[in-house]
Amino acid sequence: MSLSSTVSFDELGINRRTINGDLRGSRNSTMLGLIGNPRGTYDQTCRNPTNPQIAALMVTADFGPFRATGMKPAVDALKDIMKEIKRDRQDVHDALSTAGMLCCRLVRGSSTAISNHSWGTAIDLKLEGKLDRRGDGRTQKGLLEIHPIFNKHGFFWGAAFSTEDSMHFEASDQLIRKWAADGEFGNLPSTLEDGLLNFGDRGPEVEELQQVLNLQLALDIDVDGIFGKDTQNAVKEFQRRNGVSIDGVVGPNTAGALGIDLG
Repeated sequence: MSLSSTVSFDELGINRRTINGDLRGSRNSTMLGLIGNPRGTYDQTCRNPTNPQIAALMVTADFGPFRATGMKPAVDALKDIMKEIKRDRQDVHDALSTAGMLCCRLVRGSSTAISNHSWGTAIDLKLEGKLDRRGDGRTQKGLLEIHPIFNKHGFFWGAAFSTEDSMHFEASDQLIRKWAADGEFGNLPSTLEDGLLNFGDRGPEVEELQQVLNLQLALDIDVDGIFGKDTQNAVKEFQRRNGVSIDGVVGPNTAGALGIDLG
């Protein structure tokens, strides 16, 4: 079987939703609060950042089998990851190429969530020149073999997204917070409020929120893990019914009333 051949998570008995352990994909609220907004407008087109403070953090590097441009701490971490892959699995290392790292756009299929590629902290990988097909519940064999190395370095594997995206690896929410604490983003002021789920966020916490809202309000919003307009409106309706300040943001009071843990 070639490294780019695909295998099914279900047939392997692997729960892809928990494959990253405690690592979480980085929320939009974390990225915007700790780093800032790369540009003023987004759509599905790939563009460069226009925020000069964020653009100044971008570097281009040679990773061996490919070159890519991204945010400096992510590039530095990816260099270490690639060195470890070369040491442990040179066949996979030599077969890797990239479909991009820095790309300011929305998450595929979303009109609200900003892709973490917009900050240059995510990378899409190809094996033997082939992209893994998004959303089919399968992964290229080589990606399955190297994802533990990415996890070890604090990167979240997109195989766990609601819509499986196995070619995608991104700096986890925990790693972004560590870089901020270490001063990797320079003197950018932090506006992050912990314990919030907000418009544009995505991940399993948002899925849980959507499921609870559907149950408690007898709604049928899509459980897609993306905090969009329908989810925001449902949060406001829940807040209205339960006497919580109506702002469409899931903070401690709203989370407590819903009975969910924001982590």
